[in-house]
Amino acid sequence: MLGYKYSGWDGTQTLELDAEDILDALSDDILEQGDLRQALRRMTQRGMRGQNLMGLQEMLQRIKQRRQQQLERYNLDSSVDALKEALEEILRLEQEGIQRRLDQARNRTQPPGDNDPSADQPQDPSQGNAETSEPGDQPPASGARSGAPRSQGQQGQSGQPSQSPGSQGQGEGYPDGISPEQAQRLREFMERMAAEKLDFLKGLPPELGGALTKLKDYDFWDSEAKQKYDELMDQLKQQMAQQMFQGMQQGMQGMQQGMSQEQMQAMRQMMQDLNQMLRDRLEGLEPNFEQFTGQWGEAFGPNPPQSLDELLDQLQDRAQQMQSLMESLSPEQRAELQQLSESMMQEMGLQDQMAELAASLSQLFPQDRPSDYQFRGDDPVTLQEAMRLMEEMAKTEELEASLKRAQTGADIPDADVAAMRELLGEEEAQQLENLRDLAKKLEEAGFAQRKGDRLELTPRGIRKLGQKALRDIFEKLKKDRVGNHQLERRGVQGDSLQETKPYEFGDPFLLDLEKTVRNAVERGGPGIPVRLGPEDFEIFRTEHQTQCTTVLLLDQSRSMGYTGRFLAAKKVALALQSLIRGQFPRDNLYVVGFSAYATEIKQDDLAKVTWNYDASGTNMQHALMLSRQYLAKHKGGTKQIIMVTDGEPTAHLERGYAYFAYPPTHRTIQETLREVRRCTREGITINTFMLEQSYYLVEFMGQVAKLNRGRVFYSSPESLGQYVLVDYLGQKKRKAG
Repeated sequence: MLGYKYSGWDGTQTLELDAEDILDALSDDILEQGDLRQALRRMTQRGMRGQNLMGLQEMLQRIKQRRQQQLERYNLDSSVDALKEALEEILRLEQEGIQRRLDQARNRTQPPGDNDPSADQPQDPSQGNAETSEPGDQPPASGARSGAPRSQGQQGQSGQPSQSPGSQGQGEGYPDGISPEQAQRLREFMERMAAEKLDFLKGLPPELGGALTKLKDYDFWDSEAKQKYDELMDQLKQQMAQQMFQGMQQGMQGMQQGMSQEQMQAMRQMMQDLNQMLRDRLEGLEPNFEQFTGQWGEAFGPNPPQSLDELLDQLQDRAQQMQSLMESLSPEQRAELQQLSESMMQEMGLQDQMAELAASLSQLFPQDRPSDYQFRGDDPVTLQEAMRLMEEMAKTEELEASLKRAQTGADIPDADVAAMRELLGEEEAQQLENLRDLAKKLEEAGFAQRKGDRLELTPRGIRKLGQKALRDIFEKLKKDRVGNHQLERRGVQGDSLQETKPYEFGDPFLLDLEKTVRNAVERGGPGIPVRLGPEDFEIFRTEHQTQCTTVLLLDQSRSMGYTGRFLAAKKVALALQSLIRGQFPRDNLYVVGFSAYATEIKQDDLAKVTWNYDASGTNMQHALMLSRQYLAKHKGGTKQIIMVTDGEPTAHLERGYAYFAYPPTHRTIQETLREVRRCTREGITINTFMLEQSYYLVEFMGQVAKLNRGRVFYSSPESLGQYVLVDYLGQKKRKAG
């Protein structure tokens, strides 16, 4: 047994979009504007509330909120502050190490019983005594780098004053058996060296980059300070290199333990080769990108660029992000980071190569000033994290711009879905993917098709719109008024219905075999054979109907569009078309639109027709004349005209051309009524549905009803469909009776 789990709707669940649901949601927009592509564009903007599908407008709002959250969370200046704090920690450790070494030297050279105030100073519990000090804590050898001026006194290989041969055995009582003179000289030497180192540290440049560069040749006395300095420099080199080469993960792995000279040389050579390709491009030559990737492709990680253009795009993106980071910092921090960047590039031997690369990119990608972001939060970030923030901000801006283009009708690329997934999450990415596939789902369902650059409804899609309009109208009708277009009287000439009834003598024997057998089983119980009796027979009901030919006249004048009435009239036309096709296939329907002139609207064009923006006039005379011509093609049966309008006639034909006047002239009124009389003589009934109740329109329609003996309905756009269908079905019912 399959298990199912049900939960309450919380608004986060995504449903599989169905093509019929999409078309239903688009129906009113298509009918009002007549353009499927534009209707899809507006749905893409607004979404589908009933299907929990957000539109581009809401997505753009979420992107904006995400960017705002990041700006209010992080403190970008802390990226430089963190480096300063790391340098301060290194200097603190080194100063403590110098003092510790100096105290150790004083202890070793202190005569027994001498009360030297320095010997009584408390020591750090972690530093131990002279006998347990590490070998690395000895004064530097004469050949080592000290980073500070050396003493001019005699030094041995250990960096301590040398001992004379006659001094052996004269240092009884000193820890190392040295003489008092040697102890004095050693003490003075260590104090001088410590003072020089402390002066050197105090004299470091205030700029972060300058201080780190000058410490390059400094001989640390504290091993922990030296280790932290090396780690900081390796980290900075790695981050500076990755500013331009984001994907160089494999090639940068060795930098975690320090970049070797071979790696440095390889990077410089790669930069030279890259700059040579850019020089070739700027000179109009074809760079040898295959040779470049063959030699350096592995340095770019598992997904190296596939073309020089792709590589240049990546480099330009990284350069823009670095510039955005600079612009987003305070002036003081910007200067610090700029100087640090230059120092690191010089340290790596890449300063000239990077300058040439930046100049080439500026020629290949002339762009506006990069974006700056006003971060105002408190959360600290490292320099690497700051660069990731710049990358995220750049992707956010790019996605935002792409979605805004999609709002104007551009396609949604796959890259936008991937970017949405990375920035906002899986739910938003799925929503965007659904928006992207709206047209595709309609095409796969056979509701739409492409004709060149246009997307149009297929005949199946138009029929589906008609069924939707018909369903909407019937849902508003009371069942006891119309039901399903049924008659109590049985007929022998109509179509069979899906409803059944027990057979009675004289009924046509349209047997429903399934229900007949079921009745027998229910009566006689299970088992074979199944024995049928007369009381088991169930037959289909039939409907008695006559053939009817209808011309539906749609007023396409400006007033119908300006007041929003044309949409209701168009929905009625589609619903009537669907009704006749589905349940009255013997009936005929023509649709004629009229404004200054009247013209037939083909059934497959009905969904996309709209009101007339340009022409002036309501030419009922021409519409009635054209209707008579269509109705004359059919002999027998009921002939009727259903006219939907919101104004009296303001135009008529004069020698084949429309004559317009407002207020309507006496001649226009008389020519229109003359056409009404012709319809009456030919047995055509005119039923008019008025969407306006002005005095002149009511007066004119009263004359039409008096001449034709048809009916006039005063309706609002909301109830128009009910009136038209009720009247149509009522006419069929009376004719059947």
